[in-house]
Amino acid sequence: MGDSREAEDNVRTVPETAAEQAAKPHDSYEDFGKEEILELLHKGQYTKLRHAVQELNDADIADYIADMDEEEIVKVFRILPKDMAASVFSYLEIELQQLVITSLSDKDAGTIIDNMMSDDAKELMEEMPANMVKRLIANTSPDTRKAINHLMRYPEDSAGSIMTVEYVDLKENQTVEEAIGRIRKMGLDSETINICYVLDSKRTLVGTVAIRYLLLSEPEDVIGSIMHRNVVSLHTLMDQEEVARMFRKYEFTAMPVVDNEDRLVGIITMDDVVDIMEEETTEDIEKMAAVMPSDKPYLKTSIFDAYKKRIPWLLLLMISATFTGKIITSFENALSRYVVLTAFIPMLMDTGGNAGGQASAIIIRGLSLDEIEFGDWLTVVWKEIRTAVLCGLTLALCNFLRLLLFDRVSVAVAFVVCVTLLIAVVVAKFVGATLPMLAKKIGMDPAVMASPFITTIVDAISLLIYFRVASIVLGLA
Repeated sequence: MGDSREAEDNVRTVPETAAEQAAKPHDSYEDFGKEEILELLHKGQYTKLRHAVQELNDADIADYIADMDEEEIVKVFRILPKDMAASVFSYLEIELQQLVITSLSDKDAGTIIDNMMSDDAKELMEEMPANMVKRLIANTSPDTRKAINHLMRYPEDSAGSIMTVEYVDLKENQTVEEAIGRIRKMGLDSETINICYVLDSKRTLVGTVAIRYLLLSEPEDVIGSIMHRNVVSLHTLMDQEEVARMFRKYEFTAMPVVDNEDRLVGIITMDDVVDIMEEETTEDIEKMAAVMPSDKPYLKTSIFDAYKKRIPWLLLLMISATFTGKIITSFENALSRYVVLTAFIPMLMDTGGNAGGQASAIIIRGLSLDEIEFGDWLTVVWKEIRTAVLCGLTLALCNFLRLLLFDRVSVAVAFVVCVTLLIAVVVAKFVGATLPMLAKKIGMDPAVMASPFITTIVDAISLLIYFRVASIVLGLA
């Protein structure tokens, strides 16, 4: 992909005579932004605009044009040099990418895709209608089609699906001089040249060599003698969450991806990992809030889509909460004798739910960072129980004084409430710590066992404890 990356090329040819080139403006474009782009665009000063945008950062250009009209966006893309157009295009939101790519001619759209990195192009193809994908693919180069088809055969969210095939590979029997010549030839079309990957005759990954070692070595040195042989690699079928963990562990800026036979098939770079971490974190937050994950930004999500993502969990939690109501109903007669007990039910349920939510949030985070494993279950539970006892005693003592001094209840009632509070906090911490670990053990996402789900369970347990303690202390039947 990206066979031709000359800065002078354009998605749509903009006439530029020799006189115009000689008169090329040398103004400072430090304060050049959206308004200036629109002004030159509306005045038809395409040559000046072309020179101006080449001085800007690609990500900034994407921000500037994101709020423009469709016609204005398309004009800007036709003015941009084709390699720059592809880079700016990759910074746009997927919805805007679809708008732009469908507004350009097939040839211009194919040119942009040709100059995109393969992983970005593949991601775009996955979001496009099938008929549009066929049309776009037909207008790309054979190398681009091969790269996209290669990436699309891997499972979604796997290392193979997010890798790029633009990298620099070297042979272990090459000299440093030959290697540098190959980097010069392939570097512009590669995702990164900081690390080059050394292959044997069967394309098996045997080592890596950093560009700085090549520059510091003698021209006649052989790659095999200076390369680093202890290579850390990713497998094509590795889950993207595990990929992020590997990057966090080794702190690499790029990592190679190999198949079952250890043949190099692509690389994953840090910018891809940042996207993965953002996606996984968003998914966990949504699950912890009892919302089914969505791949659309909030403002791009329709009301009906938001409804579909939220209602299943709300229905499940509502049904499960009916057990709480049944527990209260079953103790109706007992409550009629000590009506004052009813006033403390919300406080006990909320405190237990909050305690369980604290524990679950910490454990879920620890599991996601690989700080905690299922084998640590006893250690985690013992730590949470001791923490819960300290928290419960503090809350019970404070509450006991409040009940006697401000609510003026009897010592017996205050004792029932505070003992229940202590036990409820301990149970809540235990449930909040164990359920996420059990979920991880059986292959579920621990985030599912988050605050709403645990709160519902703890509410029911807290009530059972409350009425049981009241029955013992107050003699309720």
